[in-house]
Amino acid sequence: MNYKVTALTPLLVGDGRELSPIDYMVWKDQVNVLDQSRIFKLLARGPRLDGYLAQLRKASKLDFASWGGFAQNFSQRRIPFESPEYTPVWNAAPSDSLFIPTFASGLRGPYLPASALKGALRSGLIFSRWSTGTMERLASSIENDRLPRRAVEAAETSAGASQVKILGMADSEPVSASSFKVYLTRVASLDTRQPASPQLAWKIAGRGSVPSRRIADSTALFSEMAVPGTSFSGVWNDNKFFENQEVARALGWRSVPEPAQIVQSANEYAAAQLGIHARYAEIAGLRALSQAVEGLKAELAAAREQPFACLLALGWGTGFVGKTAFPDTEQEAYRKILRTLPAIGKAVRDNLPFPKTRRIVFSGGNPSTIPGWVRLQLQD
Repeated sequence: MNYKVTALTPLLVGDGRELSPIDYMVWKDQVNVLDQSRIFKLLARGPRLDGYLAQLRKASKLDFASWGGFAQNFSQRRIPFESPEYTPVWNAAPSDSLFIPTFASGLRGPYLPASALKGALRSGLIFSRWSTGTMERLASSIENDRLPRRAVEAAETSAGASQVKILGMADSEPVSASSFKVYLTRVASLDTRQPASPQLAWKIAGRGSVPSRRIADSTALFSEMAVPGTSFSGVWNDNKFFENQEVARALGWRSVPEPAQIVQSANEYAAAQLGIHARYAEIAGLRALSQAVEGLKAELAAAREQPFACLLALGWGTGFVGKTAFPDTEQEAYRKILRTLPAIGKAVRDNLPFPKTRRIVFSGGNPSTIPGWVRLQLQD
């Protein structure tokens, strides 16, 4: 049996690697990834190797006037910008924002890790089984504004999170390198100094944010992403082993879900996420984002009409909403839990949306959509 994953918005599922500004050069509106081994062999034949190594040690990015020929003749691969308008943006950006996260890739080429799919399906399954009462029980366990260690373990166990084991998935087959482009992203935020009417703002890394009219002053980040329409295919198996009653009893499972149930849970989870994104787009006044979310809702409706099809949010840029199994942050007991977490506690404020930021992918120089949305189809 096979699965097919189709990117609906720009998608980045990485493996932790990124291109530093000295690993590539921008030339002809594309990122030219340098073949450093070939360059070293060439320069070792003459006196220029020391100068090149000195610049690699000291420079934030390579001097194109001196070494630009390498971009033309010694590139491992060339990744085009989504729009030629991004070249001047890249030239003006500080070097610390020019590290480009790359898509997961192996010896055979770029591929979609199965762990990303199973993680999203797992979150959907938990979402379908947690309730407001679950959050209230967790909130009641807080003592002195601190959560106990491994607080949600019991809740995840009772939700049967491990039951996604019935879906045995393999990493996808590699796809063509032409399926990828370098996209520009920025982080949208809400200026909440007037709580009654939050205003759209754009984040500057480490320095707060700027009003929407100064969007060009916000931090621009570039990422290698699969373009919408890219398809990844791989093998999945329905592990009948877990249907054995003795095995299920040993695992503490009351019942064994069908793959259709897991897919249905994923669609319920996707609907909840899209509802939250739609509300955020309305508050922020991001018309293009509203249109993108409506398009994803239409895709979700179509997926629900087909067997074993669902929408998932995967990988980089999906943010808090795409990672938590309980996205309804308006619930007071849940907010009480979030306030105990040092990394985000200060951002949770009464009568204000949380989270107040979104990673936005630009298209043609304008804010366009949210990253990471795909359609999964399980096929017999």
